[in-house]
Amino acid sequence: MSLARILLDSAATTALVATMALSAPSAHADEKVSIMVGGYEKQIYLPAKLTEALGYFKDEGLDVELLNEPAGVDAENEMLAGAVQGVVGFYDHCIDLQAKGKFVESIVQFSQAPGEVELVSTKHPEIKSPADFKGMSLGVTGLGSSTNFLTQYLAVKNGLKLGDFTSVPVGAGTTFIAAMQQDKIQAGMTTEPTITRLLKTGEASVLIDMRTMEGTKAALGGTYPAASLYMQTDWVEAHKDTVQKLVNAFVKTQKFINSHSGAEIADKMPKDYYVGDKEGYVKALDAGKAMFTPDGIMPEGGPETVLTVLSAFSKDLQGKQIDLAKTYTSEFVKNAK
Repeated sequence: MSLARILLDSAATTALVATMALSAPSAHADEKVSIMVGGYEKQIYLPAKLTEALGYFKDEGLDVELLNEPAGVDAENEMLAGAVQGVVGFYDHCIDLQAKGKFVESIVQFSQAPGEVELVSTKHPEIKSPADFKGMSLGVTGLGSSTNFLTQYLAVKNGLKLGDFTSVPVGAGTTFIAAMQQDKIQAGMTTEPTITRLLKTGEASVLIDMRTMEGTKAALGGTYPAASLYMQTDWVEAHKDTVQKLVNAFVKTQKFINSHSGAEIADKMPKDYYVGDKEGYVKALDAGKAMFTPDGIMPEGGPETVLTVLSAFSKDLQGKQIDLAKTYTSEFVKNAK
């Protein structure tokens, strides 16, 4: 055989091997999933960053990218556009979207209470109940967000019409605080650690507290499943193995939260989440930790409460038949390892 032929065969073999290597999936490559979190520094969405910190995604062979979007409604839009595969946000979006002909489902339920508080600026002592919201500007994370849903419900429940007040999108954290300081909002709904920051400075007081099960039932009439991981139903059906791995990781985190103190959990979180007050962060976490489900399972009666709340004010839901069984699934949680 000529030298030229040997070199030619060798080159062809090398090219074939290279082609096979490029086309074959790596046995060790982690599965990539992008999840948008509606503000991952918020304690209500703590399971997302905690799961990453504990290494549970990696343990399942997943490469999970957590992206931050302060308003849940914007996170939802990113998922519907296909930019991310899942959202860590409130379960109520699953019901709201079904009314609009879009099917998404909660695959693991993080909390059974909203973890939200309606704060009132101490400049406005005249606001003693949601009935006093008339003519006021009320802070929410975003228009169409869960804080806006809950604000509208509380107002309507107390005799107001949706046009009697103005919802102002101010996000959370520093932007929410600035809006209240500047009197751009007279009251607003937010979460920890923003709540503690404003109470500590005396710039706000608590009007309605939905950080506990008791407070939630008093305000909303029942258990209110809130923070969850939700995904488009079609994507879930097409990627069941990946979804199961995600749920495995998150259920481990729920059990970690349930069996560890606020201080132990806080030690796993990025230090900038404390906003310069670790003691306050831990205290708030210990006080509100009971809102997290111990196992990721949808609480019984919860979806019905959420539907009742949304139906009280949402025109999108009027005259619509909502199939609650299609807004969440317990399949993966029950099979979690």
